[in-house]
Amino acid sequence: MSSVLTLRLAGPLQAWGASARFARRTTEPAPTKSGVIGLLAAALGRQRSDDVSDLAALRFGVRVDQRGVPVRDYQTAHHFETGRSMPVSERFYLADAVFVAAVEGDDDLIRRLDRALQNPVYLPYLGRRSCPPSQRIELGVHAATSIEERLNAEGWQAAPWHQRRHREPTVRLETLVQEDGHVDTLRDQPLSFDPRHRRYALRGVRHGHVDIPNPAARDARTGIPPAHDPTAVLRGQ
Repeated sequence: MSSVLTLRLAGPLQAWGASARFARRTTEPAPTKSGVIGLLAAALGRQRSDDVSDLAALRFGVRVDQRGVPVRDYQTAHHFETGRSMPVSERFYLADAVFVAAVEGDDDLIRRLDRALQNPVYLPYLGRRSCPPSQRIELGVHAATSIEERLNAEGWQAAPWHQRRHREPTVRLETLVQEDGHVDTLRDQPLSFDPRHRRYALRGVRHGHVDIPNPAARDARTGIPPAHDPTAVLRGQ
């Protein structure tokens, strides 16, 4: 039986590289399959040199709940053994982004991944080690369904302040779902994470959209500002 595991990918910074190399590390505008599969492999406790073919065979999809703001950073480093200065690295990130990612496959494997995310061997991160998630990642396992159905049914995961900016009762969110055929391609299908020989293949991506209810629409229509008490934390509330 096939099941779907949905994930909420949110944090101060995210970075999802697909073809970045050398001193310039770019990011895709949405999570890559290689990045999410790496996150799941780490939660299971797999080493970079371990086989990931079972995880790579999972079908993958993403919904863009809150587009991030691109930011650029410069980093310096020294060689661990020689102490020699390394070239300055230019790195790009997405700030304040929120995505719903989904993987679809065998029910036993999907449930094992869900348990691993609840008690990960290696802590998950959003593309790079410097990008920790802001809250729990797993949104649950959904049996006998498809990625398309879950991306259409999952509630809007954007931050409350972002939801309040939209007055419409529904919001249209972009989706990127793995599919073969006449679609766009992205080189993020993981073949090996071994640092001695990382390998990725092309993957088909179909762009679409879903209309999701906006839970903040009622407050936006009434014009009533959200409740806010800056001293509540001081009273332990």
